[in-house]
Amino acid sequence: MTKGRGSIYMKPLFILGFFLFLVSGCSSSVNYGSAKISSMPEGAEVINLEDNSHLGVTPVKVRFAGEANTAKYITLQLIKPGYIERLTSFWINRRHATELEADDNAIDISVELEKKSSD
Repeated sequence: MTKGRGSIYMKPLFILGFFLFLVSGCSSSVNYGSAKISSMPEGAEVINLEDNSHLGVTPVKVRFAGEANTAKYITLQLIKPGYIERLTSFWINRRHATELEADDNAIDISVELEKKSSD
């Protein structure tokens, strides 16, 4: 009788284990892309317009994580007192397996800010 009960419990455990194996095999890996954002003059606040998050002050290096080997279109706003706000957009390719590798291969994004005219 004990042998019969054990096999009853083993089958669902086997099915659950197999299902977890399939799910883990289907999950996509995360890769990274990175950009070095600079402005002329330096010191501009960088805002990601997708979620209005503050990414730092120029010069700043920013990483973008996502599904491996995908590209994402990024739009940023740069703000500095005394200067006209600027938008910049670019594609980021998330092809690097580690954050360090992405940072070592960061793309350069440079934005020239125009001084506001004093009326």
